[in-house]
Amino acid sequence: MQQTNYKIQKCSTPSCAIKLLAIGGILLSSIHTGAQTPSESADKYQWLEDVTGERSMAWVKAENERSAKVLENDPRYPILKAAALKVLESPDRLPTPSLNGNDVYNTWQDATHVRGILRRTSITDYLTAKPHWQTVLDYDALAIRDHEKWVQHGRVCLYPENKLCLIALSAGGEDADTLREFDLQVAKFVEGGFVLPRSKQSVAWVDKDTLLVARDWGSGTMTKSGYPFVVKLWKRGQPLDQAKEVYRGNETDVWVNPLSLDDSAGHHATMLVRGVNFFESEVSLLTPDTAKRIALPGKSDINGLLNGQVIITLREDWKPEGQNTKFAQGSIVSLDLGELKKDPLHLKPTIVFAPTATEFAQEDIATTKDRLIVTTLENVQGRAYIYTHDAKGAWKCRKLNTPDNRTVSIESANWSDNRFFLSLAGFLTPSSLYLGDAASGTLKEAKALSPQFDASADMVEQLEAVSKDGTKVPYFVVRRKEIKYDGTNPTLLTAYGGFQVSSTPEYSPIIGKLWLERGGVFVLANIRGGGEFGPAWHEAGLKTHRQRIYDDFAAVGQDLVKRRITSARRLGIMGGSNGGLLMGVEMTQHPEMWNAIVIQVPLLDMLRFEHIAAGASWVGEYGSVSVPKERAFLASISPYNQLKPNVHYPEPLIFTTTKDDRVGPVHARKFAAKMEEFHKPFFYQEITEGGHGAGADLKEKAETSAVQYTYLTKKLMD
Repeated sequence: MQQTNYKIQKCSTPSCAIKLLAIGGILLSSIHTGAQTPSESADKYQWLEDVTGERSMAWVKAENERSAKVLENDPRYPILKAAALKVLESPDRLPTPSLNGNDVYNTWQDATHVRGILRRTSITDYLTAKPHWQTVLDYDALAIRDHEKWVQHGRVCLYPENKLCLIALSAGGEDADTLREFDLQVAKFVEGGFVLPRSKQSVAWVDKDTLLVARDWGSGTMTKSGYPFVVKLWKRGQPLDQAKEVYRGNETDVWVNPLSLDDSAGHHATMLVRGVNFFESEVSLLTPDTAKRIALPGKSDINGLLNGQVIITLREDWKPEGQNTKFAQGSIVSLDLGELKKDPLHLKPTIVFAPTATEFAQEDIATTKDRLIVTTLENVQGRAYIYTHDAKGAWKCRKLNTPDNRTVSIESANWSDNRFFLSLAGFLTPSSLYLGDAASGTLKEAKALSPQFDASADMVEQLEAVSKDGTKVPYFVVRRKEIKYDGTNPTLLTAYGGFQVSSTPEYSPIIGKLWLERGGVFVLANIRGGGEFGPAWHEAGLKTHRQRIYDDFAAVGQDLVKRRITSARRLGIMGGSNGGLLMGVEMTQHPEMWNAIVIQVPLLDMLRFEHIAAGASWVGEYGSVSVPKERAFLASISPYNQLKPNVHYPEPLIFTTTKDDRVGPVHARKFAAKMEEFHKPFFYQEITEGGHGAGADLKEKAETSAVQYTYLTKKLMD
């Protein structure tokens, strides 16, 4: 959901994947937002909400050209662009594995395959230095054939074997996509197979000839957030408009999604997940006759099915009806599927993982044939465990031996055996892939990325700042070992601070080549709003408590200056999406603290965010202008509304994409237009493709990075 180059903890659950992929979506609305207060002026730039309108695009073109004349004509721009493209297209990049039986699949982009290819090889061959890949689907060739700028969005496959898949294709990177049935075994689209036209949509296989589909079925089937709330059962060979409705949520929901659960023992369940708001859902079990509500707590996630046990992560404390045991938020529990089907309203959970004061489960949970893989964060240090469900119904745990100061992620887990891949990465340690055997609990390095930048003179340390309310906020500093603490070091600070997303160490060749190798300091702050310390860390910054998040970030900036690592003259900040909102708030609340601000694909107009793109889905995070107390708070922090003509601001770089159908380009445009009205300097870059990211292909991503680091060089290093 954002494009800053650090790790956003990866999801393996359907609900989590939706959260990270769907923080937005286009839904322009003229719904009244409430009366203006005397301090609020009329929104004279609402015309820029016409995303592709002639007047809007003329404004975008003029601003792009004005900024490009400065940044792209800087002699360092082509050098940085070439360096970025070299690491992005490096043949030494690790091919991310997707296990499927005895095969490994991988989606790959390079200079030859701009839009990418889906390819495969055997597991044995994958482990060699130079695997012999077979191309399964060429997205570049498909784009030429279809006369469409396709961006691949992954695939949804039929369990077991995962040979029949629905391939997701996005035009230019937007979230809305087209789904086409594809046979991986013969590497061809299925003639006369399932095809779902462009929509924001989600699907689940019921069996080989049946799909559950949530999509835009016409008027009255999409939520105010722009997502489907009607699910239909669609049979092979049946016209799409004859699909049978099996579930209907409400227009005020965030979304409704179908979910199929399967395990190697032959257990199966079909469920429907109704997003009441962004963090709370109502789950129902679909039977031949009806949908039966399951008495799960609203804040919980379904992670998978193993040996007849449904795996659930709790985001709130839970005492099931009729039970004496209370389960703490952050716990992982299991439910016997057979018992659940008999009585979905009276559940008897078993504990799998219980959080401690310092260790919390992440959403990176996966199942192999008969094992459960769980990753956690312990003081923002990655950990991994294997769980076994024994004959007595209890869960036994084995900790995997992983090094400190690494982000530990599950890349893939096999349905047919107990093999899995873990990814380990650190700021200065090239990413590596470990092949694990969940049955024996062993890990063996399979592949390691060769160094993409010179880190020999660098080091990482974890420090703490104290926020305004006394809360200790940890942050990582990546710097030269022998820097002088004299306030002269060019420093780039970033954070996310929202939606319970954990920001952890990641090996970024872009940051390495374009910043660290050139003497810059990089800082990642673990501010409240994220999930680094469990659900409570996130909830501490919800809605009208959100100022704590902004105070945390400011405290880290102040601590960097206090330690004389840097100074306001040499301190810059960068963030995207919700992190772009963070940047806008820090710019308007503390303009004196920063000399550079990169605002990427941001939310900035917090009085209209509910009516721009999919803003209505984020009320659970930000609050609503329909609630007077929440509206007053949103007005007080909204960067677009807090810009003042008589304040001296740092000159920001505002980046967005026209094809962003999550947050949309509207916030960035209006913020820039108001700065222009107040005669405040700024740089603006809006690229056409890329969706809610940095570009649709590696070349575009290199150009975006080069522009941003040229700007940071001018502001912080010159």
